[in-house]
Amino acid sequence: MMPAARESLLDAAYTALACRPWSAVRMVDVAAAAGVSRQTLYNEFGGKEGLARALIRREADGYLAGVDRALTVHDDPRERLAAAAEWTAAEARRNALVRAVLTGCWSERLPAPALPPARSGSTVPAQRRADGPLPSPGDLVALVRDRAVAVLTGGAPGSADTAELARVCELVMRLALSCVAAPPAEGGVADLVRGALRRQSVP
Repeated sequence: MMPAARESLLDAAYTALACRPWSAVRMVDVAAAAGVSRQTLYNEFGGKEGLARALIRREADGYLAGVDRALTVHDDPRERLAAAAEWTAAEARRNALVRAVLTGCWSERLPAPALPPARSGSTVPAQRRADGPLPSPGDLVALVRDRAVAVLTGGAPGSADTAELARVCELVMRLALSCVAAPPAEGGVADLVRGALRRQSVP
């Protein structure tokens, strides 16, 4: 399948999920909205579970791409971390799938595939990717932490200072996630992060 058609199917699934619970989303409707046959949809994703996994992975990848962008917006390291935290909270508010992946809390409206990889006999590379493991909240914390450390150190080899920076970056990420669960009453996530970082050593 052409990548554009695959994206159209995922877009159609995302749009359908915004209108109704995942249990009520029908494969035939997703295929029709994307302008392809239902058989094409099944060939690409293997079934509704495969479509759900691919959709969740795409939204998680989009979130991580946003983190990468946020980490390069400012020159000051603290502002970079504040921007990444702000993006995390904002994207979790906007995108229910991102919020679920970040927190591990799946509402009844959402698909909730098991995190371990599902077995598949499909020979289609895209389907094998859809069958792979999904990130857990802990996985995403580690991914964001490591990306932040890499950006802030310029990819320099690890050291004692790098270990401390990793601790700070993880602290920022966990603070952002706490704001997803309980939004701050005043100010924003970035303000909380700036306050938390005032006494932290950030290169």
